[in-house]
Amino acid sequence: MNYFVTAIHTDSGKTLVSAILTEMLHADYWKPIQSGEPRDTEEVMRLVSSKTSQFFKEAYLLKTPASPHASAKIDGVQISLEDIIPPVSNRDLIIEGAGGVLVPLNDEDMVIDIASRIPCEIVLVSNLYLGNINHTLLTFELLKSRNLKIKGLIFNGESNPESERIIEHYTGLQVLLRIEQESEVNEEMVKKYAALLKENW
Repeated sequence: MNYFVTAIHTDSGKTLVSAILTEMLHADYWKPIQSGEPRDTEEVMRLVSSKTSQFFKEAYLLKTPASPHASAKIDGVQISLEDIIPPVSNRDLIIEGAGGVLVPLNDEDMVIDIASRIPCEIVLVSNLYLGNINHTLLTFELLKSRNLKIKGLIFNGESNPESERIIEHYTGLQVLLRIEQESEVNEEMVKKYAALLKENW
């Protein structure tokens, strides 16, 4: 099974969630588009203890930390969905998106279009900040309008019970995991959350 990790915002915790999923499922990992350094693939490799997981090369490795369409323009590259082909894997594959679902890749395509072309289930990351209710519900409605199957929701950050409750109420999504505000992100922390995620999977 392919699992596409997306989020409601940039820096919402997609890479951490991807590492937790990769650890829990002993899955392989792929980030189709990387804009700038450090590479998220390297961070997931650092956090995952599974020795069986493979970490595949990006379809596009861009130099500038910016929206993919802008980064590609600076690099003199044209991103094409035709070139974003999932690697062959005999395990579950964790696919990490870039930014949120409506981040543009070029003048025609957005990140959500990658997920629409690949058989997958969506794991939606919602980090808890003022405004996350609106951003989460907008993202949910867009995923639903594209008939994408959503595996569930992961909350990330300092708990806000009322925000979490109302998001659950309006989306009806299963909450797969709640990641607390952690002082350090390391392999042991990822193992801890992988065990918690397994209980709800």
